[in-house]
Amino acid sequence: MEYRLSVIGTGYLGVTHAACMSSLGYTVVGIDNDAQKIECLIRGELPFYEPGLEELLQTQLASGRLTFSTNYSDLDDCDVHFICVGTPQQQDSFAADLKYVESAFSALVPHLKKGSLVVGKSTVPVGTAQKLQEDLSRLAPQSDLAWNPEFLREGFAIEDTLKPNRLVVGVTNDKTEEILKAVFAPIISLGTPWVRADLPTSELVKVAANSFLATKISFINAMAEICEAAGGDVTVLATAIGYDPRIGNKFLQAGIGFGGGCLPKDIRAFMARAEELGAKQAVEFLREIDSINLRARQRVIDVVRGELSEDLSDYRIAVLGAAFKPESDDVRDSPALDISAQLLAAGATITVHDPKAAANAKKRFPALTFAESIDECVAGADLVLHLTEWKMYREIDPSHLASLVKTPRIIDGRNALDRDKWVAAGWTFHALGRKS
Repeated sequence: MEYRLSVIGTGYLGVTHAACMSSLGYTVVGIDNDAQKIECLIRGELPFYEPGLEELLQTQLASGRLTFSTNYSDLDDCDVHFICVGTPQQQDSFAADLKYVESAFSALVPHLKKGSLVVGKSTVPVGTAQKLQEDLSRLAPQSDLAWNPEFLREGFAIEDTLKPNRLVVGVTNDKTEEILKAVFAPIISLGTPWVRADLPTSELVKVAANSFLATKISFINAMAEICEAAGGDVTVLATAIGYDPRIGNKFLQAGIGFGGGCLPKDIRAFMARAEELGAKQAVEFLREIDSINLRARQRVIDVVRGELSEDLSDYRIAVLGAAFKPESDDVRDSPALDISAQLLAAGATITVHDPKAAANAKKRFPALTFAESIDECVAGADLVLHLTEWKMYREIDPSHLASLVKTPRIIDGRNALDRDKWVAAGWTFHALGRKS
């Protein structure tokens, strides 16, 4: 059977999934209530930055297999429907806001035909899929539901969709699994591990993975605090413990912590759901993980004051980076942008450069000044902050930059620059968890 697919929600996850599934030969329709976003996608333009995705989008639109619409009637002929809407944190609590999932599900149900499969990809609190399945059994009993969590890394979304390190599916019967195996056959044929789970476990996999990742990042940042207090070097410590195969060396790079639209809100939603389930103590450690992560930002501000003065009103600071990570224009909960805004509030004159995220950052913090180039950003600066590890920043000629700043002084908030090269060029160099 040749399945026709739909993707409901055309944000970062939805557009990536739609374009990638179309590239595998499927006919795919992307649905969203945002008419302006749909018009943008129909023109082959992305409302966000992701390496290679706009080109893939345009190729698939030209093929005729991929279309976008605001009309839910376009779902009538589809067999498998992927729900890819956002689940932001509620404004008044740590819990996830499920209004977009519930809205998408309600809008989809009238268009389901016999044998349709609804597949959730959104990150939701455990128990959500079970409730949706019960609703589906009542409203569209000839359809079924599964959960297929996404594990996309911004900057690597295409690779993580077409060549994932695993496919996890939460199903309740063999027939549903067979459909999903058929849909993902081109990916499975690459040797991708296939993990069948029940609905609750499939929901937990994503938040468990993110919680473990957050723990590892915060752990090395806690060690950076200890190294600074003891006169040690966290980069050497990370290298040493990373050789242990039980630990590994990935995500042991001390710095200003994690941000973005997923990791912070996912671990907070996990804590909220665990408390609802009466298992609050099991994930109580995540509160400290969250605290360590936020404290890493404050530590940068403390170092800035240590390098300059408690009173920052007479100083100009250049900030390299606004996105929460390189190869992205996402500034949601960005440590770099948060630090910039706090320094501005403390009285410093702040100029920010980012190759992709400047526009989004300006929308969020219009009081900040943004530069078109690195040279413009650092001109006359008393201090340079490196806060997003874009490749272009790692490749800067420190001798050239030294001729532009007022004082050659840099804080590497990502432990990504070549300290010896910068020091040799006359810079005072400080990185978190290392001797100045």
